Amino acid sequence: MTTFKAVKITDQVYWVGAIDWKLRNFHGYNTTRGTTYNAYLILGKEPILIDTVKKPFLNEMLSRIQSVIDPAKIKYIISNHSEMDHSGCLPAVIDKIKPEKIFASHMGMHALQAHFHFENEITDIHDGQKIQLGDANFTFLETRMLHWPDSMFTYFENDGILFSQDGFGMHLATDKPFVDQNDQAAIKHETKKYYANILQPFSNLVSRIIDMLPTMQFNISMIAPDHGPIWRKKEDIDWIITNWKNWAKSDYFQKVIIIYDTMWESTAQMAHAIAEGVTAANIPVKIMPLSKSHRSDIATEILEAGALLVGTPTINQQMFPTLADVLSYLKGLKPQKLIGQVFGSYGWSASGTKLAQQILQDMKVNLLDEAIEIRYVPTEDDLKQCFELGQHIAKELKNRS
Repeated sequence: MTTFKAVKITDQVYWVGAIDWKLRNFHGYNTTRGTTYNAYLILGKEPILIDTVKKPFLNEMLSRIQSVIDPAKIKYIISNHSEMDHSGCLPAVIDKIKPEKIFASHMGMHALQAHFHFENEITDIHDGQKIQLGDANFTFLETRMLHWPDSMFTYFENDGILFSQDGFGMHLATDKPFVDQNDQAAIKHETKKYYANILQPFSNLVSRIIDMLPTMQFNISMIAPDHGPIWRKKEDIDWIITNWKNWAKSDYFQKVIIIYDTMWESTAQMAHAIAEGVTAANIPVKIMPLSKSHRSDIATEILEAGALLVGTPTINQQMFPTLADVLSYLKGLKPQKLIGQVFGSYGWSASGTKLAQQILQDMKVNLLDEAIEIRYVPTEDDLKQCFELGQHIAKELKNRS
């Protein structure tokens, strides 16, 4: 008897991955709903395994495979992505089943060798290549830097399934294999969060790949990512592709995000005054105090924002540590087309706001007006200046539409 069962996706394809219910942190990204590591088994004349799982979940994956086939009968393995949550147990799988061939992109071949230093030969495949394995027909699409250099899509022509590795995925632990079986609010939030925190730095490449897909003439009936549930309904597939396209273009969203931390509430007062100015101009605004907001949630909100306001006190001639953390994280994610400014309270040096402003400039945020620096506690006139900054930011967002 096998403890874990394969989940039938089509007559030929089974999900044989693993569910990580307890994952709460992925490289600094707060994964509050856990995740899945998806692997897929194609049964035909010559059984094929698409990707593997994170190393600790080896036995779960093998148990699922065993529920439908002896793992030793698997003839080929296709590795779409060499990151360890998808390849961690690959050496053990190879030792156990001894496949005839292992396929990966050219960059994937080198990445797998660098990860595992094994002697197994990897067959590299190039962009657009078509191959037939038994009665299964595949087309491969290199998706370099989506989000690693080795990343690749595999299109299974027989069933119209696009195996998209980290593309179109999400961190969501679920025992329901399809998107339409899950809570739709959770699906939409986790999809957006995943793009914001994983794919956002590569938005130019996302746009290119989204535009390229129609030219491949794929008849896509499902998108099967390596994290989260599978997209099978046409309206859901259209939704994810459209949203990826919009997020990649970052076309002047009309929302303002205000992030700040505070020592004695002065910077907090300024944040709320700015927000009131934005609200008065009928533009949506969200205040995210860093004492209560995780960096990955901030990145998620900024994905559909047009303006970023940053408030920091000065401590030891530096910006507040929480701001340094979040701004470093956001700088790496490279959000596009933002306007904004910096504000903050200080005692005897305003260097914190100047340091924060430099990071925003490095991020190519279009800074409006001047940074607002208040000594100790803001007066009514100071708060009025903050209100007016909020109004100006809102006006500029309206003018963009």
